[in-house]
Amino acid sequence: DGRVSSVSVQQLIEQICYVNKSKMIDHVGGVEEGAYEIYNCVEKIMKQDILGCEMTDLEGKELGNKEDSTAPEEVFGDVLWDAHDEQEQMEAFQQASNSTCELGFEKYFERLNDLVAAPAPIPPLLVSGGPGSGKSLLLSKWIQLQQKHSPNTLILYHFVGRPMSTSSESALIIKRLTLKLMQHSWLVSPLTFDPAKLLEEFPRWLEKLSARHQGSIIIIIDSIDQIQQAEKHMKWLIDPLPVNVRVIVSVNVETCPQAWRLWPTLHLDPLNSKDVKSLISAECNSANVKLTKEQEKKLERHCRSATTCNALYVTLLGKTIACVGNTGNIDEILQQCCQCQDTVSLYRLVLRSIQESLQSDKEKGLLREILCVIGVSHNGVSESELMELYPELTSAVLASLLHSLYKMCLLTYGCGLLKFQHRQAWEMVKLEYMEAGENVISAYRQKLVEYFTMQLRVLIFVCFSFNSQDRVTWRSADELPWLFQQQGDKQKLHKCLLNLFVSQNLYKRGHFAELLSYWQLVGKDKSSMAAEYFDSLKEYEKSSEGEESMICLADLYETLGRFLKDLGLLSQAVAPLQRSLEIRETALDPDHPRVAQSLHQLAGVYVQWKKFGNAEQLYKQALEISENAYGAEHPRVARELDALATLYQKQNKYEQAEQLRKKSFKIRQKAARQKGSLCGFALLRQRALQLEELTLGKDTPDNARTLNELGVLYYLQNNLETAELFLKRSLEMRERVLGSDHPDCAQSLNNLAALYNEKKHYDKAEELYEKALDIRRRALAPDHPSLAYTVKHLAVLYKKMGKLDKAVPLYELGVEIRQKSFGPKHPSVATALVNLAVLYCQMKKQIEALPLYERALRIYEDSFGHMHPRVGETLKNLAVLSYERGDFEKAAELYKRAMEIKEAETVLIGGKATSQHSSSGDTFSLKSALSPNAFLEHGQR
Repeated sequence: DGRVSSVSVQQLIEQICYVNKSKMIDHVGGVEEGAYEIYNCVEKIMKQDILGCEMTDLEGKELGNKEDSTAPEEVFGDVLWDAHDEQEQMEAFQQASNSTCELGFEKYFERLNDLVAAPAPIPPLLVSGGPGSGKSLLLSKWIQLQQKHSPNTLILYHFVGRPMSTSSESALIIKRLTLKLMQHSWLVSPLTFDPAKLLEEFPRWLEKLSARHQGSIIIIIDSIDQIQQAEKHMKWLIDPLPVNVRVIVSVNVETCPQAWRLWPTLHLDPLNSKDVKSLISAECNSANVKLTKEQEKKLERHCRSATTCNALYVTLLGKTIACVGNTGNIDEILQQCCQCQDTVSLYRLVLRSIQESLQSDKEKGLLREILCVIGVSHNGVSESELMELYPELTSAVLASLLHSLYKMCLLTYGCGLLKFQHRQAWEMVKLEYMEAGENVISAYRQKLVEYFTMQLRVLIFVCFSFNSQDRVTWRSADELPWLFQQQGDKQKLHKCLLNLFVSQNLYKRGHFAELLSYWQLVGKDKSSMAAEYFDSLKEYEKSSEGEESMICLADLYETLGRFLKDLGLLSQAVAPLQRSLEIRETALDPDHPRVAQSLHQLAGVYVQWKKFGNAEQLYKQALEISENAYGAEHPRVARELDALATLYQKQNKYEQAEQLRKKSFKIRQKAARQKGSLCGFALLRQRALQLEELTLGKDTPDNARTLNELGVLYYLQNNLETAELFLKRSLEMRERVLGSDHPDCAQSLNNLAALYNEKKHYDKAEELYEKALDIRRRALAPDHPSLAYTVKHLAVLYKKMGKLDKAVPLYELGVEIRQKSFGPKHPSVATALVNLAVLYCQMKKQIEALPLYERALRIYEDSFGHMHPRVGETLKNLAVLSYERGDFEKAAELYKRAMEIKEAETVLIGGKATSQHSSSGDTFSLKSALSPNAFLEHGQR
């Protein structure tokens, strides 16, 4: 009614007014209006304060645009990316790194650092320990240190949850790691969805993508022994790894596969008495609980066996004491804890203490129901699902129960779902509540089956109303088929799979292997499955009326076509894709963007079928529609250009392919800049504001470093004018405080030079790079990375400015530095040799270039084998050189070998040709080995 309802609310409002950066929404009116106003306000805050973009009226109106739903596919072409799976991993990492103290991990950090620094080849490092020994905590803390101190190292991690969950599916893990590699190497290529091929091809993808990354790659898989059929599906771990790749996996001692026990192993020792005391004290101090000397000694004596001095047990012990310390008898709870000789029995004590704190048998019964239903689910249960499953459960009771269960490490949250925080907690629940065995588990699963069946709002049968699409969320698709599989009910599983929206949901989120495994369980091969889906769609079409329903039908036909294409059933994929195209042309418009999508997918089938004429016509139509709909510089246009370029590459039309690739690259580069300034550097604006506040004081080395960091942050946001101001201030302050010859001044000079290079002020950049090089030559070791960095960039700048004579000694110095750093036979040395050889070719000094190419070729062949892409690039360059010297027979022979490698590579990666600017350095390509107009085309990587 416009009045403050109580004194406490008035006090709250007064407090809020004094809190920095708080936002109060003052609203008088209906609840729904208030909720809508809050929604708009929070959305505006997220866009303006976090993403750093302006919120316009037009943006607000277009938030519900259905075309946005296809955006994730643009990132990786036709590869389907599940944002939920990625979010789950981020949360798992954050949870793993939460700890009240470090547990004396420094000695383990040194061993992990030694692994990264060790020369290749090296097998994976095994981090072993008992359940709850702190393996996840160790790895997550070390990842944080690596991210802080080694920014050029690419770290890919995967934390496996409990067995049978989505996070433990091998095909999804490998797909996620491959896509993350592709993302960091800016590679957009077709990726197979067939689980067997995906697992088989991963080592080759790792080899290919690691070769593009300038730095080390560390792959960390926590609890790898929990992966379904780990030894079978992780065979790539046994093969030699690429030179710049290191792998760390953690396992429980009892469940480690025998073949892996030969790897170098880092075993986590039980906690010593000092760490035990530190961990318990930290938990008690957080609750203002003080232990007597006698109590501390009693705990120390108790925590001496292998099962009572692991990290999880001691943490749980500390939380148990802290929880009752202010309200109960500490000696009594200590006595009870000392009777628990392992983590499961301690969890049982914790659960019983929570039960005793509940006021009624009804609440105790609800506690049992919550824990059991979470335990039998596939990936967990949400709070709203629990309240719908148990209508008698009030929000107040649920909040109280979850607070206790979360605080005592029984439950945690992952992507909004409640799940068990540790495997031992679920084992305890089974012992406490499910002693009757499978019958009890089956009854709880059946309860979930009935709930998620109800969520579909229709009987699970072949035909479905249009409204069912709205109800088939990722939750229904994730849980229902899995529950039927666990129940062994093949008939209901079969009917569930024929719910077209369930299958579409699983496929569109990339859960291809899961979907295929369900079909295999019901005894259907690929062809039978395809026929049943198509029959179901035709049946569904009979009941489809109106534009909305037909658009939905077209989406289903397209999903089926793509699914069959991924399975290699090309002849069966054409019909559903063709039908999708026909429906969209009729229901929408022949020039609608969704028509272009259908044309693109149909063309992809014809490419695999090697019907290139059909594919070219369809791709051109899709390109024309996309240009008219989005404009000539949209990422969708770049996708069509890439597809056409790949098609021309397959037909040996290299000149046409290269033109389209260049055009596509410019579009993607521009889009990446725009996306980067908006989303990719999401929190840089806030960080910049924080740093500005720190630099208002006097001249100090720290303030100068902060100014330099500010300049870099604004540079990353493409705000070059502001970046220049901060970098200049940093340089001036460093010269005043440290002297003009200090290496920190060289860093500022180097960064300013890079900025001027970006702005095409090459003369200014040259002057600053030369000053930086002079300082670093005098101050740093001859093989120092910072010296190598400046040498490389100044050499490239000289070459860009046409000052080739000045570039030569720097390129030669680059070779020398790499030889000192890595040894004479390292691939990095070969890359430097190729760069120097290209420069000599530009200067018409083919005689000097020849031995450099030949030496680089030997190094690449010794390091990567005779069929590696870098070998192919070098052979191609040698072919051009031989042609220029008039040795046409040798040129043809070399070029033939290069093309054989290229063709083998194309087969390996599903038909996507690599960029001409490969990681083999500065390369030039042969347009036609036998053409009289053959020429050198130089490119800077």
